[in-house]
Amino acid sequence: MLAINVLALTAGLLMGLAKMGTPHLMVIAGRAVMGLYCGLASGLVPMYIGEISPVKYRGALGTLHQLALVTGILISQVIGLDFLLGNDDMWPVLLGVSGAPAILQSLLLFLCPESPRYLYIKVGEKEEACKSLRRLKGDYDMSKDISEMQAEKEEAMKEPKMSILRLLRASVYRQQLFVALMMHLSQQFSGINAIFYYSTAIFQTAGVGQPVYATIGVGVLNIIFTLVSVVLVDRTGRRTLTMVGLGGMCCCTVAMTLGMALQDVYSWMSYVSMTAIFLFVSFFEIGPGPIPWFIVAELFSQGPRPAAIALAGCCNWTSNFIIGMFFPYLEGICGSYVFVIFTVLLFGFTVFIYLCVPETKGKTFEEIAAVFQRKRDTSHSKAQVETELETLKNSTEA
Repeated sequence: MLAINVLALTAGLLMGLAKMGTPHLMVIAGRAVMGLYCGLASGLVPMYIGEISPVKYRGALGTLHQLALVTGILISQVIGLDFLLGNDDMWPVLLGVSGAPAILQSLLLFLCPESPRYLYIKVGEKEEACKSLRRLKGDYDMSKDISEMQAEKEEAMKEPKMSILRLLRASVYRQQLFVALMMHLSQQFSGINAIFYYSTAIFQTAGVGQPVYATIGVGVLNIIFTLVSVVLVDRTGRRTLTMVGLGGMCCCTVAMTLGMALQDVYSWMSYVSMTAIFLFVSFFEIGPGPIPWFIVAELFSQGPRPAAIALAGCCNWTSNFIIGMFFPYLEGICGSYVFVIFTVLLFGFTVFIYLCVPETKGKTFEEIAAVFQRKRDTSHSKAQVETELETLKNSTEA
């Protein structure tokens, strides 16, 4: 995490100094470098948080990652107003400021210990792992944590080192991987980024006089309901909050569609549309927004976890790109009924979560893995699973 901050700083400098060179090329280069940074950070940060968090607070700490994200979005919306930095003179400063958080993080990371799980399970440095635990939790009886990591290490020794290609081919992890990818697909194909990227235009279509400020209002709601999720996620559970969030968003897309379709007939329908948008964002931040980012780390043991997080992140950003690129064309074709597409998708995702996603609240990584092991045992014999793991472990494939 410390090393990749160089990418964010480089990107910020390229964009911030764009007027000193060829502006469009420097901005494109800066955005490309920043995109690389975002892809790496979106995998590393949730994995680190998942590994250092106590089981009791793992969901809340994982959701704080989303809180930082939405706070950053709101700040960028505010400083991007015309009378601040969003104008012809100050736009390089607006883009260059995106590298500033990397400076803050670089300083604060020196206060953060290395992941104890990484040190104990991957590197085999027990003393360093104990030091990290003491830095995280103070002086306490760490025997329970050590025994849990030892059990996970013993399981990890039975597993092969997982590349992305191996993970895709390994049937023993197929259920976890399918759940992880579907969680990320549900986040992006919920239509949330259609709202985030084009909210100003959508509010304008809905008849809002000052759509920019309505968009900032969406950012404020993001923060409020992410805080609600922080409080609820370790009490109510990941599965329940995700289902409530997706189901609520599904209902909101119906209201949005009715509001936009009938606003020319009934002027008050514009208020229905705007209320539905605000509620849509609220339901998103309760569950479908933060949970997919940290639940992947919970679904996999130490061996396949990095490859799984990389795949899930790639799935997320690819889906994000598809929505960002093609939503305007869909809106041009479907008009006021464009959100019907997301209604159908959200209903399908809600049913999937209900049928296929286990609750991970309060469970150790080993206990979560055991849930999927029991599911596999219903379709494969234990001997078949062990044989496949051994084959993967002995394979020399890159």
